[in-house]
Amino acid sequence: MPSNQPLFASERRGSSMHSDEQAAQEDTALLASQRQDFEPVLNKSKIWRELGLFTWAVVATAAVIVLAVLSQHQASHENDKKAKPVGKRNLVFMVSDGMGPASLALTRGFRQYEEGLPHDDVLVLDQHFIGSSRTRSSNSLVTDSAAGATAFSCGLKSYNGAISILPDHTPCGTVLEAAKKAGYTTGLVVTTSITDATPACFASHANMRSEEDMIAQQEVGEHPLGRVVDLMLGGGRCHFLPNTTSGSCRQDERDITKLAQDKYGWNYIDNREDFDGLKLGSAAKLPLLGLFAYYNIPYELDRRNMNDKYPSLDEMARTALKALEAATQDSDKGFFLMIEGSRIDHAGHGNDPAAQVHEVLAYDKAFASVVQFIENSKTETVLVATSDHETGGLAIARQLKPPPSYPQYKWLPEVLSNTSSSAEHSARRLRAYVASGGENLPEFIREELIQKGLGIMDASSNELRLIIDTPELASVYFADMISRRAQIGWSTHGHSSVDVNIYGSSGSEALRGNHENTEVGKFLREYLDVDVAAITAELVEKSKTFTISGMAEKPWTGDIPTEEMLEAAVSVHERSNGIEP
Repeated sequence: MPSNQPLFASERRGSSMHSDEQAAQEDTALLASQRQDFEPVLNKSKIWRELGLFTWAVVATAAVIVLAVLSQHQASHENDKKAKPVGKRNLVFMVSDGMGPASLALTRGFRQYEEGLPHDDVLVLDQHFIGSSRTRSSNSLVTDSAAGATAFSCGLKSYNGAISILPDHTPCGTVLEAAKKAGYTTGLVVTTSITDATPACFASHANMRSEEDMIAQQEVGEHPLGRVVDLMLGGGRCHFLPNTTSGSCRQDERDITKLAQDKYGWNYIDNREDFDGLKLGSAAKLPLLGLFAYYNIPYELDRRNMNDKYPSLDEMARTALKALEAATQDSDKGFFLMIEGSRIDHAGHGNDPAAQVHEVLAYDKAFASVVQFIENSKTETVLVATSDHETGGLAIARQLKPPPSYPQYKWLPEVLSNTSSSAEHSARRLRAYVASGGENLPEFIREELIQKGLGIMDASSNELRLIIDTPELASVYFADMISRRAQIGWSTHGHSSVDVNIYGSSGSEALRGNHENTEVGKFLREYLDVDVAAITAELVEKSKTFTISGMAEKPWTGDIPTEEMLEAAVSVHERSNGIEP
């Protein structure tokens, strides 16, 4: 019969209790003897085994770190290659002058309210957010637009008031000048004067931003490198007209529009009808100079009621894109275009939230048009957008009553929605009414300017009295009336040092994260693969002999300023915000 004992079971025979005890004692003695004989060997073996495992763990960890670093380097290298494509390319650089992160939140909330959109609806800009930029200048933690734009154009820090000039007062080559030298077609589009700080920094050089007459001359071609711009659209006509004509703000009798046409071949237009004749760029002939306002194109809040007179930022941007694309169709080089939403800054200076949201929306619309252009273009095109600084110290909340009153957690977009006129435009209307000898001033202010223009029905007698007694400050009072009722706060009528956002299309990955503003300038020149340093060297060399007509007794970049002169230049700019269009 087969055994019931499991396979591999012990074959030891059964034994008595005593024999079992004896066997156990024998086993114990034997094992004890083996442990004594082999314990040192086993301990050494254990030590070497643990040491080996530790060494393996260290090597493996190091290998993982090396592989991670190599992978990151490879990804970075691939991003660099993507940012600098081989062959023909276009670059669009957009500047939202004075727009900080709070401006986006303000505008987003306003748009959601006015159009009945859901709380998660965002701007086109929001969809292309990639990073932020630090904005200080070489001589201040709070930059101005001139130093901010110099960081973009030259990729270098300079002092407040400098137009592509370094702290030692030598010129620095700009990405636009280098692009032109390399064969790119170039353009500038703005909603303020084309001689203002941001556009000036790409196509001219001045020790002080207030040298706008001289800047106009350089921009059209009276420049050490000759004409470096192919298209300019914006305002600032007064700096191009001789002081013998109406609408001029020049200090001399030179007609720069005539100089531009006769000597440098510009096609010049100055009105809406001629702009419409460009057919959004399809009928444009370069070089093209379009100056559609005395200085500033009106705020979008006001311009939309003067559409028959002034083109919008979006219209000018689309016109420039189409004209530059057509001009480079048969070229192995593309174009460089700078587009500025200039008057976001002015609304911040004026602390006017109603004007600001409409300026940001106009900029967002132009940004969307550039994105659409890129999607349809057959040429590799990259879009980068940022601000030179924030203006106004905007806070989207305001405590109207001091402690111990507790603040309300809200702001009121409906106040902005009821506003149909900027504070600036209302103040301009007031000045015109007073100058014409209009009667019953209090009634005109209350009914026409405050109720119809600002949408405010509860103006107090004290508010009305302030405007009547000090009409020169009417714009400030009008803006404050709107801000208080909307519960929006401001910390300054100047700039702040808050970091500003960076936006970009595919190809701008190198600007992800937080960057110094000069790194934006570095990206621009590296993407276009142009030699800005060589332009700087050429400018420095030509500065030894080059002069501008009417300036033979001083450098072509203007007088070297004192601190007082620089401060005066900034104050002149502040006052220009309220200049008639």
